[in-house]
Amino acid sequence: MMNATRPLAGKVALVAGGTRGGGRGIAGELGAAGATVYVTGRSTMAARSDLDRPETIEETAEKITAAGGLGIPVRTDHSRPEEVRALVDRIAAEQDGRLDVLVNSVWGGDQLTDWAHPLWEQDLDTGLRLLRRAVETHVITSRFALPLMVARRSGLVVEVTDGNTARYRGSFFYDLAKSAVIRLAVAQAAELKAHGIAAVAITPGFLRSEAMLEHFGVTEANWRDGAAKDPNFAHSETPAYLGRAVAALAADPDIMAKSGRALATWDLYKEYGFTDADGTQPDFAAHWANSLEEDHGPLGDPL
Repeated sequence: MMNATRPLAGKVALVAGGTRGGGRGIAGELGAAGATVYVTGRSTMAARSDLDRPETIEETAEKITAAGGLGIPVRTDHSRPEEVRALVDRIAAEQDGRLDVLVNSVWGGDQLTDWAHPLWEQDLDTGLRLLRRAVETHVITSRFALPLMVARRSGLVVEVTDGNTARYRGSFFYDLAKSAVIRLAVAQAAELKAHGIAAVAITPGFLRSEAMLEHFGVTEANWRDGAAKDPNFAHSETPAYLGRAVAALAADPDIMAKSGRALATWDLYKEYGFTDADGTQPDFAAHWANSLEEDHGPLGDPL
């Protein structure tokens, strides 16, 4: 019988790219739902990645455990197949072959995104490096992690993206990466259906990540002050909102009905009833329709 307050008790999850942002939010909320969560990334207490940000996988693991789950940090470069293979072998050995939830949230492309130039004026090596970080890492991780799920004939794969429509996302390589991640969910869903395993893509709205808070010169305590620079920021959401959406999906006994779809926090809160960390229910699609559609066109239908 499922525990109403800890519906993922006894479940094992891997959040690839859980150091910060949406990945950290997902990892923490899976922990709050009772899961054991392996959280991976390249930034540790011993050394930062080339992104040179202060967040670490150890901090995320502490948040998971504090929330009621068990956080296990494993330093992993998901662009290196041998490191991902070793990670999955460790999970298999420590969890008796069990893996219930795989979250592909590796990104690392903020510093590589060129928002100012069209494709023919962009640096090709930089753009291709973005694709390797944001797409190839997901493929590598699924390649080694999926056999654990297939062996048990159950599980959920979550591909974290930005946007769930065909709308152009403002920069060629960024758009290609985020659209490709949705297609990864579609393709995995097709191949995993016969094994009883679901795969979905999911997007937050305007994500109030650590980097975004810094960009607006605010903290989570006074984040609303950032709306003075961009009124849309008033409709942003914390990473926990995305995390609660994923936790709800992972606990849904009818998750196969959603397999292959591109989902969004702004739809899922209506179905599952979760709130953001402050008790609100941000709906960026509604904000877009009310305030942005006239100038920018419709957000578009979900893929």
